[in-house]
Amino acid sequence: MRARIYQPTRNAMQSGKARTKAWVLEFEPASPRRIDPLMGWTSSSDMLSQVQLEFDTREEATAYAVKHNIPYDLFEPLRPTPRPKAYADNFRYDRKVPWSH
Repeated sequence: MRARIYQPTRNAMQSGKARTKAWVLEFEPASPRRIDPLMGWTSSSDMLSQVQLEFDTREEATAYAVKHNIPYDLFEPLRPTPRPKAYADNFRYDRKVPWSH
């Protein structure tokens, strides 16, 4: 029963960064999911796959895993580097594609 500790990424459909500051501890699936032959639903007999714990900091999440003897993998978030932009660049004379009509 191995766990993953990570910081969730933002939703691709939204530009906000809500619920991306917390750290999540979730368990890796112990058994693969299978398709029910009658209904076609996907099911699993692993109950730990439904558990997802949220922590305020990475240290709290790792301390919880260490305290309860849970082996874990820690995934550091990839921080995008902001590129400087200037409004005046929209009106540069050497643009490859014209900005206006």
